[in-house]
Amino acid sequence: MAIILVVDDEVGIRELLSEILIDEGYDVRLAENAGAARRLRNELRPDLVLLDIWMPDTDGVSLLKEWHAAGHLNMPVVMMSGHGTIDTAVEATRIGAFDFLEKPIALQKLLASVQKALKHDTPPPRPPLTLDAFVRSAFIKEFKRRLEQAAAKSPILLLKGATGGMAEICARTLQPPRAPWLDLSGVCSALTQEMLEKIAGGVLFVPDLAALGKMQQMNLAFAVNHLDRLNLQLLAATVTPLSSLAEAGWDSKLLARLGEVWLAMPSLAGHADELPEIASLLLTNFVERGEVQPRRFSTGALNALRTQPWKHRPDASWTDLYVLVRNLALTALEEEISAEDVGRVMPAEAGEDQELASLLPLFEQPLREARDAFEKLYFEHHLRLEGGNMTKLAERSGLERTHLYRKLKQLDVRLGKRHEEQ
Repeated sequence: MAIILVVDDEVGIRELLSEILIDEGYDVRLAENAGAARRLRNELRPDLVLLDIWMPDTDGVSLLKEWHAAGHLNMPVVMMSGHGTIDTAVEATRIGAFDFLEKPIALQKLLASVQKALKHDTPPPRPPLTLDAFVRSAFIKEFKRRLEQAAAKSPILLLKGATGGMAEICARTLQPPRAPWLDLSGVCSALTQEMLEKIAGGVLFVPDLAALGKMQQMNLAFAVNHLDRLNLQLLAATVTPLSSLAEAGWDSKLLARLGEVWLAMPSLAGHADELPEIASLLLTNFVERGEVQPRRFSTGALNALRTQPWKHRPDASWTDLYVLVRNLALTALEEEISAEDVGRVMPAEAGEDQELASLLPLFEQPLREARDAFEKLYFEHHLRLEGGNMTKLAERSGLERTHLYRKLKQLDVRLGKRHEEQ
């Protein structure tokens, strides 16, 4: 039985369409807004979505664009609108909508469109996952702008702080529609000018510089010398300092070129509330690419991802998160990933217990000394939690910033130069 998801903010429309479709033998689920539609789409994997354009939280075309950017259009979507225009219909179709229905929807036209969409069993090609899928998070949206701005002026861009799949998401963000793509780590023979000419105007990608062998390093050097002439964009990723690569025998001139323009992945510290949605997008991408069996996060698992202490470390990387989500999907025994699964794959660190144990000696001190020692631990803990962000620390502690700076100086809490300049 085909599952049809009806998304409309008008309860009368939802009920009418539901009655009609149930009478025709379909399994119908209802969503009153884009938020509910996102959740049900991830949970149910519907065979068809009837999507209203005009909704109060997020309009249907924006939601369609979001699903397209995230690679979630693996089901036909029929748009509905009482204020339809040709331009809107053309835009929706261009993004990936299967059909467009104007309200009031005639019964025969509705059923004909539904039947035709369900018979259309070849989904549109799944686009690769890009940073466009994550731009609901302000800090990722800002990073995406920096990435595109840097790439617009430099054919070589070094990405620090991520490798592998997360680095590919960034590189795919820079790939123009239908432009060629070449992963240099997969080229083991000598790279030729003819091979590069075949991908002119495209993207060259290196998922991890440290993993390249001698031949691949030579290929990279050869490619760097032909980027401008062939209008190629190179994105190379690393978590290894370039100085370490130099010590390992890399050519110093090549490293100098690679290190001219670089961008670091934004820290995950201080963004705990946004991690569940980011993790859900990554999981859906793994499932739809066929890399893992169908999986979804339980509410408890998402809360565990939000509260696990590993996220608050300044050194927690995007690759850590990417690998964690993939590991959870591969090792969870049930379709729904539980909080226990998260705890099993990423247990709380021993450092947390040690931090609590460090409070015990305070009970042996005079009250004033114990209070100062506790306040120092308190501020150092929350500085790490917020990634050194003084504005967030002031909000969390309830102190005005001037008073907060005086307090931290009095307690000898070291901020570092960058934090002092905030």
